[in-house]
Amino acid sequence: MPAMTSAYPLLPDIVEDLRQARPTLWAGRGGQTQSTHHVSVEQVQQAVQRFERFAPLLAQLFPELQASGGRIESPLLAVPQMQAALGLSPDLGQCWVKADHGLPVAGSIKARGGVHEVLEYAEHIALQHGLLQDGDYLQLASDQARAVFARHQVAVGSTGNLGLSIGVMASALGFKAAVHMSADAKEWKKQRLRLRGVQVVEHAGDYAQAVAAGRKLAEQDPFCHFVDDEHSLSLLLGYAAAAPHLAQQLGQAACVVDAEHLLFVYIPCGVGGAPGGVALGLQQIFGEHAHCFFAEPVRSPCFMVEMLAGESALPGLGPHPSVYELGMDNHTEADGLAVPSASQLAADVVRGFLGGVFTVEDATLFRHLYLLESTQGMRIEPSAAAGFSGPQALLNSEAGRDYLQRHQLLEQMAQATHIVWTTGGLFVPEAEYAQFLARGQKLQQTA
Repeated sequence: MPAMTSAYPLLPDIVEDLRQARPTLWAGRGGQTQSTHHVSVEQVQQAVQRFERFAPLLAQLFPELQASGGRIESPLLAVPQMQAALGLSPDLGQCWVKADHGLPVAGSIKARGGVHEVLEYAEHIALQHGLLQDGDYLQLASDQARAVFARHQVAVGSTGNLGLSIGVMASALGFKAAVHMSADAKEWKKQRLRLRGVQVVEHAGDYAQAVAAGRKLAEQDPFCHFVDDEHSLSLLLGYAAAAPHLAQQLGQAACVVDAEHLLFVYIPCGVGGAPGGVALGLQQIFGEHAHCFFAEPVRSPCFMVEMLAGESALPGLGPHPSVYELGMDNHTEADGLAVPSASQLAADVVRGFLGGVFTVEDATLFRHLYLLESTQGMRIEPSAAAGFSGPQALLNSEAGRDYLQRHQLLEQMAQATHIVWTTGGLFVPEAEYAQFLARGQKLQQTA
Protein backbone atom coordinates (compact mmCIF):
# COMPACT_ATOMS: atom_id res chain seq x y z
CA MET A 1 0.00 0.00 0.00
CA PRO A 2 1.31 3.48 -0.80
CA ALA A 3 2.51 5.51 2.14
CA MET A 4 -0.03 8.04 3.35
CA THR A 5 0.77 11.61 4.19
CA SER A 6 -1.29 12.34 7.28
CA ALA A 7 -0.78 13.84 10.70
CA TYR A 8 -2.70 10.87 12.04
CA PRO A 9 -0.20 7.98 12.21
CA LEU A 10 -2.82 5.24 12.67
CA LEU A 11 -4.55 5.77 9.31
CA PRO A 12 -2.53 3.18 7.33
CA ASP A 13 -3.44 0.43 9.82
CA ILE A 14 -7.09 1.48 9.82
CA VAL A 15 -7.30 1.44 6.04
CA GLU A 16 -5.71 -2.02 5.90
CA ASP A 17 -8.17 -3.31 8.51
CA LEU A 18 -10.97 -1.83 6.43
CA ARG A 19 -9.82 -3.53 3.25
CA GLN A 20 -9.51 -6.87 5.08
CA ALA A 21 -12.99 -6.54 6.65
CA ARG A 22 -11.54 -6.55 10.15
CA PRO A 23 -13.32 -4.58 12.91
CA THR A 24 -11.62 -1.22 13.29
CA LEU A 25 -12.18 2.31 14.52
CA TRP A 26 -11.44 5.64 12.87
CA ALA A 27 -11.49 8.62 15.22
CA GLY A 28 -12.20 12.21 14.23
CA ARG A 29 -9.63 14.94 14.47
CA GLY A 30 -11.74 17.24 16.60
CA GLY A 31 -11.68 20.71 15.08
CA GLN A 32 -8.92 20.16 12.53
CA THR A 33 -11.53 19.61 9.80
CA GLN A 34 -14.45 22.00 9.55
CA SER A 35 -18.02 21.04 8.73
CA THR A 36 -18.88 22.28 5.27
CA HIS A 37 -22.68 22.39 5.63
CA HIS A 38 -24.02 24.45 8.53
CA VAL A 39 -27.39 23.66 10.06
CA SER A 40 -28.68 26.13 12.64
CA VAL A 41 -30.28 25.54 16.00
CA GLU A 42 -33.34 27.37 14.64
CA GLN A 43 -33.72 24.82 11.83
CA VAL A 44 -33.73 21.94 14.31
CA GLN A 45 -36.19 23.79 16.53
CA GLN A 46 -38.51 24.24 13.55
CA ALA A 47 -38.57 20.45 13.15
CA VAL A 48 -39.36 20.03 16.86
CA GLN A 49 -42.21 22.53 16.52
CA ARG A 50 -43.55 20.80 13.41
CA PHE A 51 -43.85 17.52 15.33
CA GLU A 52 -45.73 19.41 18.06
CA ARG A 53 -48.16 21.01 15.58
CA PHE A 54 -48.97 17.64 14.05
CA ALA A 55 -49.20 15.74 17.37
CA PRO A 56 -53.02 15.96 17.72
CA LEU A 57 -53.45 14.71 14.14
CA LEU A 58 -50.99 11.85 14.66
CA ALA A 59 -52.85 10.79 17.82
CA GLN A 60 -56.03 10.63 15.76
CA LEU A 61 -54.47 8.73 12.86
CA PHE A 62 -52.56 6.19 14.96
CA PRO A 63 -54.26 4.71 18.06
CA GLU A 64 -50.85 3.63 19.41
CA LEU A 65 -49.95 7.33 19.80
CA GLN A 66 -52.97 8.33 21.87
CA ALA A 67 -51.21 7.69 25.20
CA SER A 68 -48.32 9.97 24.20
CA GLY A 69 -50.55 12.69 22.78
CA GLY A 70 -49.28 12.04 19.27
CA ARG A 71 -45.59 12.23 20.10
CA ILE A 72 -43.31 9.62 18.55
CA GLU A 73 -40.71 9.00 21.25
CA SER A 74 -38.77 6.21 22.94
CA PRO A 75 -37.58 5.67 26.51
CA LEU A 76 -34.02 5.99 27.77
CA LEU A 77 -33.29 2.78 29.69
CA ALA A 78 -30.48 1.80 32.04
CA VAL A 79 -29.03 -1.61 31.08
CA PRO A 80 -26.72 -2.72 33.92
CA GLN A 81 -26.95 -6.43 33.08
CA MET A 82 -26.09 -5.82 29.44
CA GLN A 83 -23.25 -3.54 30.53
CA ALA A 84 -21.82 -6.37 32.61
CA ALA A 85 -22.27 -8.85 29.73
CA LEU A 86 -20.32 -6.50 27.47
CA GLY A 87 -17.47 -6.37 29.97
CA LEU A 88 -17.83 -2.62 30.52
CA SER A 89 -16.77 -1.92 34.10
CA PRO A 90 -18.87 0.51 36.18
CA ASP A 91 -15.58 2.34 36.68
CA LEU A 92 -15.83 3.40 33.03
CA GLY A 93 -19.29 4.96 33.30
CA GLN A 94 -22.90 3.88 33.00
CA CYS A 95 -24.51 2.31 29.92
CA TRP A 96 -28.00 3.19 28.67
CA VAL A 97 -30.14 2.27 25.67
CA LYS A 98 -32.08 4.85 23.67
CA ALA A 99 -34.83 2.44 22.66
CA ASP A 100 -35.80 3.55 19.15
CA HIS A 101 -36.23 -0.13 18.31
CA GLY A 102 -39.66 0.25 19.90
CA LEU A 103 -40.73 3.52 18.27
CA PRO A 104 -44.44 3.36 17.39
CA VAL A 105 -45.86 3.75 13.86
CA ALA A 106 -42.76 2.56 11.96
CA GLY A 107 -40.86 0.48 14.55
CA SER A 108 -37.48 2.11 13.96
CA ILE A 109 -35.50 5.34 14.17
CA LYS A 110 -36.74 6.07 10.63
CA ALA A 111 -40.05 7.07 12.24
CA ARG A 112 -38.28 10.31 13.13
CA GLY A 113 -36.82 11.51 9.85
CA GLY A 114 -39.27 9.78 7.53
CA VAL A 115 -42.37 10.98 9.34
CA HIS A 116 -40.95 14.51 9.58
CA GLU A 117 -40.38 14.81 5.84
CA VAL A 118 -43.88 13.56 5.01
CA LEU A 119 -45.35 16.00 7.53
CA GLU A 120 -43.34 18.87 6.09
CA TYR A 121 -44.51 18.02 2.58
CA ALA A 122 -48.13 17.66 3.75
CA GLU A 123 -47.91 21.03 5.51
CA HIS A 124 -46.57 22.64 2.32
CA ILE A 125 -49.40 21.21 0.19
CA ALA A 126 -52.02 22.12 2.82
CA LEU A 127 -50.88 25.74 3.00
CA GLN A 128 -50.91 25.98 -0.80
CA HIS A 129 -54.56 24.89 -0.84
CA GLY A 130 -55.73 26.94 2.15
CA LEU A 131 -56.40 23.92 4.33
CA LEU A 132 -54.82 25.37 7.48
CA GLN A 133 -56.32 28.85 7.65
CA ASP A 134 -57.41 28.44 11.27
CA GLY A 135 -54.29 26.49 12.29
CA ASP A 136 -56.27 23.34 13.10
CA TYR A 137 -54.13 20.43 11.95
CA LEU A 138 -56.92 17.96 12.65
CA GLN A 139 -58.52 19.26 9.46
CA LEU A 140 -55.82 17.42 7.52
CA ALA A 141 -57.73 14.22 8.24
CA SER A 142 -60.84 15.61 6.53
CA ASP A 143 -62.21 14.32 3.24
CA GLN A 144 -61.30 17.64 1.63
CA ALA A 145 -57.64 17.38 2.69
CA ARG A 146 -57.38 13.72 1.72
CA ALA A 147 -58.78 14.52 -1.72
CA VAL A 148 -56.01 17.10 -2.18
CA PHE A 149 -53.30 14.76 -0.91
CA ALA A 150 -54.55 11.93 -3.13
CA ARG A 151 -53.46 13.91 -6.21
CA HIS A 152 -49.85 13.70 -5.01
CA GLN A 153 -47.41 10.84 -4.55
CA VAL A 154 -44.60 10.39 -2.03
CA ALA A 155 -41.81 8.05 -3.12
CA VAL A 156 -38.58 6.79 -1.57
CA GLY A 157 -35.76 4.30 -2.16
CA SER A 158 -35.06 2.06 0.82
CA THR A 159 -33.66 -1.17 2.20
CA GLY A 160 -36.74 -1.38 4.40
CA ASN A 161 -37.09 0.79 7.51
CA LEU A 162 -37.17 4.20 5.84
CA GLY A 163 -39.64 2.82 3.34
CA LEU A 164 -41.88 1.66 6.19
CA SER A 165 -41.91 5.08 7.84
CA ILE A 166 -42.53 6.97 4.58
CA GLY A 167 -45.11 4.53 3.29
CA VAL A 168 -47.08 4.26 6.51
CA MET A 169 -47.18 8.03 7.13
CA ALA A 170 -47.92 8.99 3.53
CA SER A 171 -50.72 6.45 3.14
CA ALA A 172 -52.25 7.46 6.49
CA LEU A 173 -52.61 11.04 5.23
CA GLY A 174 -54.07 9.93 1.90
CA PHE A 175 -51.06 10.36 -0.38
CA LYS A 176 -50.25 7.78 -3.01
CA ALA A 177 -47.04 6.13 -1.80
CA ALA A 178 -44.33 4.17 -3.60
CA VAL A 179 -41.28 2.50 -2.07
CA HIS A 180 -38.42 1.37 -4.28
CA MET A 181 -36.78 -1.50 -2.41
CA SER A 182 -33.36 -3.05 -2.93
CA ALA A 183 -32.66 -6.75 -3.27
CA ASP A 184 -31.57 -7.07 0.38
CA ALA A 185 -34.87 -5.73 1.76
CA LYS A 186 -36.72 -8.21 3.97
CA GLU A 187 -39.85 -9.80 2.52
CA TRP A 188 -41.90 -9.10 5.64
CA LYS A 189 -41.21 -5.37 5.28
CA LYS A 190 -42.51 -5.46 1.71
CA GLN A 191 -45.65 -7.26 2.84
CA ARG A 192 -46.26 -4.80 5.67
CA LEU A 193 -46.15 -1.93 3.18
CA ARG A 194 -48.48 -3.64 0.73
CA LEU A 195 -51.03 -4.17 3.50
CA ARG A 196 -51.03 -0.39 3.94
CA GLY A 197 -51.81 0.11 0.26
CA VAL A 198 -48.27 1.20 -0.57
CA GLN A 199 -46.83 0.37 -3.99
CA VAL A 200 -43.65 -1.67 -3.55
CA VAL A 201 -41.27 -1.55 -6.50
CA GLU A 202 -38.60 -4.26 -6.25
CA HIS A 203 -35.12 -3.81 -7.72
CA ALA A 204 -32.46 -6.46 -8.32
CA GLY A 205 -29.65 -4.09 -7.31
CA ASP A 206 -28.48 -2.59 -4.02
CA TYR A 207 -29.71 0.39 -2.03
CA ALA A 208 -27.99 2.96 -4.23
CA GLN A 209 -29.55 1.52 -7.37
CA ALA A 210 -33.03 1.49 -5.81
CA VAL A 211 -32.64 5.14 -4.82
CA ALA A 212 -31.41 6.11 -8.28
CA ALA A 213 -34.31 4.35 -9.96
CA GLY A 214 -36.88 5.93 -7.67
CA ARG A 215 -35.34 9.37 -8.08
CA LYS A 216 -35.40 9.08 -11.89
CA LEU A 217 -39.08 8.12 -11.97
CA ALA A 218 -40.03 10.90 -9.55
CA GLU A 219 -38.33 13.51 -11.72
CA GLN A 220 -40.81 12.68 -14.49
CA ASP A 221 -43.87 13.42 -12.30
CA PRO A 222 -44.46 17.00 -11.07
CA PHE A 223 -46.90 15.67 -8.47
CA CYS A 224 -44.38 13.24 -6.96
CA HIS A 225 -42.21 14.16 -3.97
CA PHE A 226 -39.13 11.97 -3.73
CA VAL A 227 -37.65 11.51 -0.25
CA ASP A 228 -33.94 11.40 -1.03
CA ASP A 229 -32.10 9.76 1.86
CA GLU A 230 -28.74 10.74 0.37
CA HIS A 231 -29.48 14.49 0.18
CA SER A 232 -32.53 15.33 2.30
CA LEU A 233 -32.14 18.08 4.89
CA SER A 234 -35.73 17.47 6.05
CA LEU A 235 -34.91 13.87 6.99
CA LEU A 236 -31.78 14.95 8.84
CA LEU A 237 -33.69 17.62 10.79
CA GLY A 238 -36.32 15.06 11.80
CA TYR A 239 -33.60 12.91 13.34
CA ALA A 240 -31.96 15.93 14.98
CA ALA A 241 -35.27 16.71 16.68
CA ALA A 242 -34.65 13.68 18.93
CA ALA A 243 -31.86 15.49 20.77
CA PRO A 244 -33.88 17.99 22.84
CA HIS A 245 -36.07 15.22 24.22
CA LEU A 246 -33.03 13.07 24.99
CA ALA A 247 -31.54 16.02 26.87
CA GLN A 248 -34.72 16.13 28.97
CA GLN A 249 -34.50 12.39 29.62
CA LEU A 250 -30.88 12.69 30.72
CA GLY A 251 -31.88 15.44 33.14
CA GLN A 252 -34.71 13.31 34.55
CA ALA A 253 -32.22 10.45 35.04
CA ALA A 254 -29.79 12.80 36.83
CA CYS A 255 -27.19 12.27 34.09
CA VAL A 256 -25.20 15.48 33.94
CA VAL A 257 -23.30 16.31 30.73
CA ASP A 258 -20.37 18.68 31.14
CA ALA A 259 -16.56 18.72 31.16
CA GLU A 260 -16.45 16.25 34.06
CA HIS A 261 -19.44 14.18 32.95
CA LEU A 262 -18.98 13.12 29.34
CA LEU A 263 -21.60 11.76 26.95
CA PHE A 264 -20.71 9.00 24.47
CA VAL A 265 -23.33 7.93 21.93
CA TYR A 266 -23.00 4.88 19.65
CA ILE A 267 -25.47 4.68 16.78
CA PRO A 268 -25.83 2.37 13.75
CA CYS A 269 -25.14 3.98 10.39
CA GLY A 270 -26.45 3.23 6.91
CA VAL A 271 -26.31 6.17 4.53
CA GLY A 272 -25.71 8.46 7.53
CA GLY A 273 -28.80 10.67 7.73
CA ALA A 274 -30.16 9.27 11.00
CA PRO A 275 -26.90 9.20 13.00
CA GLY A 276 -25.84 12.46 11.36
CA GLY A 277 -29.01 14.18 12.52
CA VAL A 278 -28.73 12.80 16.04
CA ALA A 279 -25.08 13.83 16.28
CA LEU A 280 -25.91 17.32 15.03
CA GLY A 281 -28.69 17.78 17.57
CA LEU A 282 -26.52 16.59 20.45
CA GLN A 283 -23.60 18.75 19.37
CA GLN A 284 -25.84 21.81 19.33
CA ILE A 285 -26.97 21.12 22.89
CA PHE A 286 -23.86 19.72 24.56
CA GLY A 287 -21.03 20.93 22.31
CA GLU A 288 -17.65 19.31 22.89
CA HIS A 289 -18.95 17.25 25.82
CA ALA A 290 -20.94 14.94 23.47
CA HIS A 291 -18.93 12.36 21.52
CA CYS A 292 -20.88 10.50 18.83
CA PHE A 293 -19.59 7.35 17.13
CA PHE A 294 -21.25 5.67 14.13
CA ALA A 295 -21.36 1.86 13.80
CA GLU A 296 -21.17 0.05 10.44
CA PRO A 297 -20.82 -3.54 9.17
CA VAL A 298 -17.28 -4.53 8.19
CA ARG A 299 -18.35 -5.06 4.57
CA SER A 300 -20.51 -1.92 4.28
CA PRO A 301 -18.47 0.83 5.97
CA CYS A 302 -19.58 3.63 3.65
CA PHE A 303 -19.35 6.44 6.21
CA MET A 304 -15.86 5.49 7.35
CA VAL A 305 -14.81 5.38 3.71
CA GLU A 306 -16.25 8.87 3.24
CA MET A 307 -14.37 10.19 6.29
CA LEU A 308 -11.09 8.60 5.19
CA ALA A 309 -11.49 10.03 1.71
CA GLY A 310 -11.92 13.45 3.29
CA GLU A 311 -8.53 13.00 4.98
CA SER A 312 -6.86 11.99 1.71
CA ALA A 313 -6.23 8.55 3.22
CA LEU A 314 -7.47 6.64 0.17
CA PRO A 315 -5.04 7.53 -2.64
CA GLY A 316 -6.23 6.84 -6.15
CA LEU A 317 -9.92 7.15 -5.30
CA GLY A 318 -12.26 10.07 -5.83
CA PRO A 319 -13.57 12.42 -3.11
CA HIS A 320 -16.74 10.36 -2.46
CA PRO A 321 -15.89 6.68 -3.09
CA SER A 322 -18.13 3.69 -2.52
CA VAL A 323 -17.17 0.57 -0.59
CA TYR A 324 -16.96 -1.28 -3.92
CA GLU A 325 -13.97 0.84 -4.89
CA LEU A 326 -12.07 -0.62 -1.92
CA GLY A 327 -12.92 -4.17 -2.98
CA MET A 328 -15.74 -4.75 -0.48
CA ASP A 329 -18.97 -6.48 -1.53
CA ASN A 330 -21.49 -4.56 0.65
CA HIS A 331 -22.96 -7.86 1.86
CA THR A 332 -24.32 -7.86 5.40
CA GLU A 333 -27.28 -9.36 7.22
CA ALA A 334 -27.87 -5.95 8.77
CA ASP A 335 -30.14 -5.00 5.86
CA GLY A 336 -30.69 -1.43 7.05
CA LEU A 337 -26.94 -0.80 6.96
CA ALA A 338 -26.19 -2.32 3.54
CA VAL A 339 -25.26 0.95 1.86
CA PRO A 340 -22.32 1.41 -0.55
CA SER A 341 -21.95 5.22 -0.44
CA ALA A 342 -22.54 7.73 2.36
CA SER A 343 -24.78 10.77 2.27
CA GLN A 344 -22.56 13.70 1.36
CA LEU A 345 -24.97 16.01 3.20
CA ALA A 346 -24.64 14.05 6.45
CA ALA A 347 -20.86 13.80 6.03
CA ASP A 348 -20.54 17.52 5.41
CA VAL A 349 -22.68 18.33 8.47
CA VAL A 350 -20.77 16.17 10.98
CA ARG A 351 -17.26 16.30 9.54
CA GLY A 352 -16.01 18.90 12.01
CA PHE A 353 -17.23 17.28 15.23
CA LEU A 354 -17.88 13.55 14.69
CA GLY A 355 -16.16 11.42 17.33
CA GLY A 356 -15.54 8.54 14.97
CA VAL A 357 -16.78 5.47 13.08
CA PHE A 358 -16.23 1.81 13.99
CA THR A 359 -17.02 -1.41 12.15
CA VAL A 360 -18.63 -4.61 13.41
CA GLU A 361 -18.80 -8.18 12.11
CA ASP A 362 -22.22 -9.69 11.45
CA ALA A 363 -21.54 -12.44 13.98
CA THR A 364 -21.10 -9.80 16.69
CA LEU A 365 -24.45 -8.24 15.80
CA PHE A 366 -26.21 -11.54 16.43
CA ARG A 367 -24.28 -12.17 19.66
CA HIS A 368 -25.24 -8.78 21.02
CA LEU A 369 -28.85 -9.22 19.89
CA TYR A 370 -28.95 -12.41 21.94
CA LEU A 371 -27.21 -10.84 24.95
CA LEU A 372 -29.64 -7.92 25.02
CA GLU A 373 -32.65 -10.23 25.05
CA SER A 374 -31.18 -12.60 27.62
CA THR A 375 -30.03 -9.84 30.00
CA GLN A 376 -32.61 -7.08 29.57
CA GLY A 377 -35.52 -8.69 27.68
CA MET A 378 -35.22 -6.25 24.76
CA ARG A 379 -35.92 -7.43 21.22
CA ILE A 380 -34.06 -5.77 18.37
CA GLU A 381 -33.07 -6.55 14.78
CA PRO A 382 -29.43 -7.28 13.88
CA SER A 383 -28.62 -3.83 12.50
CA ALA A 384 -29.87 -2.25 15.74
CA ALA A 385 -27.21 -4.15 17.70
CA ALA A 386 -24.29 -2.45 15.96
CA GLY A 387 -23.75 0.20 18.63
CA PHE A 388 -23.03 -2.23 21.47
CA SER A 389 -19.47 -2.73 20.23
CA GLY A 390 -18.80 0.98 20.65
CA PRO A 391 -17.55 1.27 24.25
CA GLN A 392 -15.02 -1.55 23.87
CA ALA A 393 -13.91 -0.28 20.44
CA LEU A 394 -13.26 3.13 21.94
CA LEU A 395 -11.55 1.90 25.11
CA ASN A 396 -9.51 -0.98 23.71
CA SER A 397 -8.45 0.05 20.21
CA GLU A 398 -5.31 2.02 19.51
CA ALA A 399 -7.28 4.64 17.63
CA GLY A 400 -9.83 4.90 20.45
CA ARG A 401 -7.21 5.33 23.16
CA ASP A 402 -5.45 7.89 20.99
CA TYR A 403 -8.75 9.82 20.72
CA LEU A 404 -9.30 9.76 24.48
CA GLN A 405 -5.75 10.89 25.16
CA ARG A 406 -5.79 13.66 22.57
CA HIS A 407 -8.98 15.07 24.03
CA GLN A 408 -7.85 14.45 27.63
CA LEU A 409 -10.91 12.35 28.43
CA LEU A 410 -9.48 9.35 30.25
CA GLU A 411 -9.70 10.83 33.73
CA GLN A 412 -13.41 11.61 33.28
CA MET A 413 -14.49 8.13 32.12
CA ALA A 414 -15.74 7.01 35.54
CA GLN A 415 -18.50 9.67 35.37
CA ALA A 416 -19.29 9.09 31.69
CA THR A 417 -22.70 8.26 30.24
CA HIS A 418 -22.66 5.74 27.36
CA ILE A 419 -25.81 5.59 25.22
CA VAL A 420 -26.28 2.80 22.67
CA TRP A 421 -28.99 3.78 20.19
CA THR A 422 -31.04 0.74 19.20
CA THR A 423 -32.62 1.63 15.89
CA GLY A 424 -35.18 -1.02 14.90
CA GLY A 425 -36.90 -4.30 15.58
CA LEU A 426 -40.45 -3.73 16.84
CA PHE A 427 -42.19 -5.36 13.90
CA VAL A 428 -39.81 -8.25 13.16
CA PRO A 429 -41.99 -11.39 12.76
CA GLU A 430 -41.78 -13.94 15.57
CA ALA A 431 -40.35 -16.72 13.40
CA GLU A 432 -37.62 -14.49 12.00
CA TYR A 433 -36.69 -13.13 15.42
CA ALA A 434 -36.48 -16.68 16.79
CA GLN A 435 -33.91 -17.46 14.10
CA PHE A 436 -31.93 -14.34 15.02
CA LEU A 437 -31.97 -15.35 18.67
CA ALA A 438 -30.95 -18.96 18.05
CA ARG A 439 -28.09 -17.86 15.84
CA GLY A 440 -26.92 -15.32 18.41
CA GLN A 441 -27.06 -17.87 21.23
CA LYS A 442 -24.98 -20.37 19.24
CA LEU A 443 -22.39 -17.72 18.39
CA GLN A 444 -22.22 -16.56 21.99
CA GLN A 445 -21.66 -20.12 23.24
CA THR A 446 -18.75 -20.63 20.84
CA ALA A 447 -17.21 -17.16 21.31
